[in-house]
Amino acid sequence: MLPDAEFSALTEPFRPELLAHCYRILGSIHDAEDLVQETYLRAWRAFDRFEGRSSVRQWLYKIATMACLTALETRSRRPLPSGLGAPSDDHRVPVAAGEPSVQWLQPAPDALFGAIGDPATIVAGRSGVRLAFVAALQFLPARQRAVLTLRDVLAFRTAEVAEMLDTTVAAVDSALRRARAHLAQVGPVEEDLAEPDEEALRALLDGYVDAFTRADAAALVSLLRADVELEMPPIPTWFTGQGAVLEFLSHQVLRRDGWRMTPTRANGQPAFVIYERQGDGRYAAYGVQVLTLIGNRISRITAFIDASLVPTFGLAPALAR
Repeated sequence: MLPDAEFSALTEPFRPELLAHCYRILGSIHDAEDLVQETYLRAWRAFDRFEGRSSVRQWLYKIATMACLTALETRSRRPLPSGLGAPSDDHRVPVAAGEPSVQWLQPAPDALFGAIGDPATIVAGRSGVRLAFVAALQFLPARQRAVLTLRDVLAFRTAEVAEMLDTTVAAVDSALRRARAHLAQVGPVEEDLAEPDEEALRALLDGYVDAFTRADAAALVSLLRADVELEMPPIPTWFTGQGAVLEFLSHQVLRRDGWRMTPTRANGQPAFVIYERQGDGRYAAYGVQVLTLIGNRISRITAFIDASLVPTFGLAPALAR
């Protein structure tokens, strides 16, 4: 087998999971794609020196992790609005985009991560990219993010993580303890995030789209939890509680036939690509909504107002009238 063909055969199967790994650490799907490309370039250049003392998978994770850590030396963490301040209690206050210098957390399409492996592995992979989990990771120092994802999400052994990060087993154990302690304070409780069965989920999502496109706030009441939260990066203002969320949507968002919503999946969660009606009747890409469900109700609406995300989901920048 030719060297390039051998390299591709050995390394390409790991591309989707490496993308998920870089996304967890960086919080940006665009940056993650760039770093995976860099990982493969570095690996290709060093392939003739790979001696097989570790698995190809572990070798690639070492390269990817070190590339991410280097990138984070010049980049700030990517928050969500709920990670920066208290919710607003007045829907009448006009909302505006925050400082352009803030780099916000981005959603990630499930399709980019694939669905390879047994069902348990797929479920674990989805939980490892949930928005709440990735947002919580952003509060950790870069090396703690790396240690926690390598150990708790990917289940590498402590000695393997130490080798990847060019550090000691004791240092890995210490970083992992600190990361777990911090994540326990801000992270999601996974058992509370169970989605309904397929039939109930489809009915909930169909009802949400129908209510949203008809601008029927009253129809949303039965779909939203009492403690539902709404945030809309890059707008720093966010709302919590069914009353505040519905008041804001009613007065500043909902308008009949103003939106089209294309269903998708992001971060292991139900999502929609959103298009906004223009003056000429066309619908232009607006952003992506990701829904977090607890049981058969929506507990959080995270609306990413960023049209540049739409091509990442493989969809057109505009729809016909």
